[in-house]
Amino acid sequence: MVIQEIREGALVTDWTRIPVQQIAEGIRRQMFVGENVMVCRFTFDPFVVTDVHSHPHEQVTMVISGKVRFKIDGLTVIAAPGDVLHFPSNNQHGATMLDEEVVLIDIFSPIREEFLGAPADVQPMVSCNGKYGKV
Repeated sequence: MVIQEIREGALVTDWTRIPVQQIAEGIRRQMFVGENVMVCRFTFDPFVVTDVHSHPHEQVTMVISGKVRFKIDGLTVIAAPGDVLHFPSNNQHGATMLDEEVVLIDIFSPIREEFLGAPADVQPMVSCNGKYGKV
């Protein structure tokens, strides 16, 4: 499927059309950005660890493939494909990928501006509203 604008700001596409960024060793990210929400598709190599962190953004994570050990406010949870997790604003969380590649969809609101880079160096993404570059 190509990226298709069906109405002003309304888009239809698929992940194969969204640029892939290598953001760290073993971590790749794709971004689909709206006006008030950001959807990121992360692909992790086996055994990658993300540090425990927090941010003011609300986050919903969907496990698409692989298994992940999440630390959430000091508790440990193993998540598998089909699982959905919610992290409220300022919630402490981190993850360890288990023994296979992991694909997660993270939805953030509001948009994580720090993912976008400086205006002169806007990261590759698909933007629904033109604010971060047009399709």
